[in-house]
Amino acid sequence: MQKELIKVPRATLDIYRYEENGFTIYEFDATECSPPEPMVNTIVTLALLEDENDILKVLYFHEPTPLYERVATAFSYLSEELDNGDFLVTFRKK
Repeated sequence: MQKELIKVPRATLDIYRYEENGFTIYEFDATECSPPEPMVNTIVTLALLEDENDILKVLYFHEPTPLYERVATAFSYLSEELDNGDFLVTFRKK
């Protein structure tokens, strides 16, 4: 699997794209950011998801509960707390 750094308009973090098991996966790490940067980058990257085969994975330093409310109508999400206390959240278009 080769991750490709892509340009996403209005994103301030490095966004990567790769293919895995028939899915197009976008990902970035927001653990070193301060609000509102994680939310802004998530929202602009979610715009890339076109169908159920596109996934966004984001690593946050805390669970982004306010973000869930903003995206719940168009995207589902699965949150996993990691051993180090960070959260890996996976978003998919509904």
